[in-house]
Amino acid sequence: MVKKQGAGVPTCPCESGYLRDVVEQAIAQLREALRGTDYEGKVYLVGGYVRDKLLNRPLPNDLDIVLEGDALALARWLYEHGVAEHAPVVYARFGTAMVKVAGVPIELVTARAESYRAESRKPVQVKPATLYEDALRRDFTINTLLENLHTGEIRDPLGMALPDLQARLIRTPREPKATFHEDPLRMLRAIRFAVQLEFTIEPATYHAICTEAHRLQIISKERIRDEFTRILEQRGAARGLQMLLETGLLKEFAQPLMPMVGCTQNRYHLYDVWTHSLKAVESLPECPSDALPVWELRLATLLHDVGKPATRTIDEQGEVHFYGHAQVGAEIAEKWLRELKYPTATIERVCKLIRLHMRPGEYSPIWSDAAVRRLMRDAGELLEPLLCMVEADIRAQRADMPRADLNALRVRIERIRAQEDTQRWQSPLSGKELMQLLGLKPGPLIGRLKDALTEQVLEGKLAPDDKQHALQLAQQLLAEWQNR
Repeated sequence: MVKKQGAGVPTCPCESGYLRDVVEQAIAQLREALRGTDYEGKVYLVGGYVRDKLLNRPLPNDLDIVLEGDALALARWLYEHGVAEHAPVVYARFGTAMVKVAGVPIELVTARAESYRAESRKPVQVKPATLYEDALRRDFTINTLLENLHTGEIRDPLGMALPDLQARLIRTPREPKATFHEDPLRMLRAIRFAVQLEFTIEPATYHAICTEAHRLQIISKERIRDEFTRILEQRGAARGLQMLLETGLLKEFAQPLMPMVGCTQNRYHLYDVWTHSLKAVESLPECPSDALPVWELRLATLLHDVGKPATRTIDEQGEVHFYGHAQVGAEIAEKWLRELKYPTATIERVCKLIRLHMRPGEYSPIWSDAAVRRLMRDAGELLEPLLCMVEADIRAQRADMPRADLNALRVRIERIRAQEDTQRWQSPLSGKELMQLLGLKPGPLIGRLKDALTEQVLEGKLAPDDKQHALQLAQQLLAEWQNR
């Protein structure tokens, strides 16, 4: 099936910018380099670029190219003729090679057919095939569209992709159970694309995800983590999270989250812990921050109450409480995120937000400036993301209950910032100075003294540069502790 570009698909104003220009420059460079060669008219752009171009979405920052021929030979040709920026990275077993053109990563693929073992998503047999057969092995119909590099013609080898693009459907090229059995990671990708493109998963495909969800067990934690993160990167992340739950995929890699489902709360809440957390993710305000990417803030918001099921108690009056759930939740989150092999920095930021999330929500005008300073000090560069998360948490609660005035808290924070050098909220004496002046050896006692002096600074009772007064206080504290 051949159609001119754009036929039969939705149109809307196209997003332009630097990335689009770079990608188009790489394509133009390839097109000119191959003009007049045996490759002219036989090379096709495939996958995300074609799909997103027809949907008038921002283009991906890489390209996939397929041909009925030797992709490895084409990669070598591009390098030898100075088109590719480096020698190709070759995966001979799969008939693929990676190069860069005009700074854009490009995967060159020999049209192929594949077969798999039940216990692995990696194909055990790969053989050259037609473009039609190559389309059949791909994950979803909308990713099978081809654009001829030189003529610009759009080809729909299966005759399914353009109708599905028009209907905004996620569908597998073949019987969905077979597609997902071969590569179970595609089930997570189906949900990611549904959220990213605001599409619907076709009913038979959705049903197959539900029945094959257990197959996710053969996928590495790293692969699952990456797809889960891509879902969190989308504006509609909450929808994706609910789909993960309903299909049974979530319990295959996020068992610590399952007790949140159906865990009822107290009179401040309309929803169980899981639904409340999704509502909070939905309610997150725009919170641009250099301190952490937005998906980490969504992850922290999803997990902010993960400790509630383990700490749920009911008192004699029938009131439900979750004492200590922030700390317990941070511990649960840390263990789970380490299992998914998230970077340590990500884990530390997410867990810090979870541990601190109750404090801004307890703000009242009777707070002292010292209490505000402590919050500012403890949150550090995560203060604004923390406030954004707590705002979302509050929005996901009952509207008729008392709420902390976070705008008033922000006013006080800005006033303190304007009046004080927050970088100097620390002990006037370093650990080395305390050891020298007091004749102490390294150990926990030095940390206790520094923390106590820092508290005096936060209370406004000790100037950050008053070393003499700090020494007197340290001597007094040391004497008191030794006499106990």
